[in-house]
Amino acid sequence: MKRISILIADDEEEIADLIAIHLEKEGYNVIKVHNGQDAIQVIQTQSIDLLILDIMMPKMDGYEVTRQIREQYNMPIIFLSAKTSDFDKVHGLVIGADDYMTKPFTPIELVARVNAQLRRYMKLNQPKVDNKDILEFGGIVISPDQRTVLLYGENIELTPKEFDILYLLASHPKKVYSVENIFQQVWGDAYFEGGNTVMVHIRTLRKKLGEDKRKNKLIKTVWGVGYTFNG
Repeated sequence: MKRISILIADDEEEIADLIAIHLEKEGYNVIKVHNGQDAIQVIQTQSIDLLILDIMMPKMDGYEVTRQIREQYNMPIIFLSAKTSDFDKVHGLVIGADDYMTKPFTPIELVARVNAQLRRYMKLNQPKVDNKDILEFGGIVISPDQRTVLLYGENIELTPKEFDILYLLASHPKKVYSVENIFQQVWGDAYFEGGNTVMVHIRTLRKKLGEDKRKNKLIKTVWGVGYTFNG
């Protein structure tokens, strides 16, 4: 059975070494690089299942690495950064990261988040016997097998998490999902402080769907309860 490979991209070699020690104890194959360009090169030439990524790195920062990766790959990305502002966290999630941890960090928590992301990623990438149904509501067409969304014939570029949230809600129109339930089903992890994460993704998803220009909102907020698809 193929060992799971994790790429660590961090210009602080001591931190990369510390993370590698804990991940190797879990049985993972670990590759370390110390700048953004090397991270891109490794991903293009080797099979990587998860990326732990610093933001402030030489040659290419973590934001640009994420942008380039998301053009072709959907492996989980966990930002591990000294940047602690809400703006940095939101920006990282919006451009395609799956999780965001700040330095200093505890290795045991990072390993737990890695395990959670990999469980979900492996589950989503298991071979499917039956194709899921394409969902159509008015001008929106959601194809789960191709993971594409068309809005009045125009392709809408969504991050993996945005797509998963949309498909979850659209699969059960009118059903109200709490923020906790969305986090547990989409992130595949226990709910700790995922409320802001869910709301950020809902906000960007609505913007991409042109909700600010629509009278009838596709994603409706049920105050005090959660969200529902209003297709």
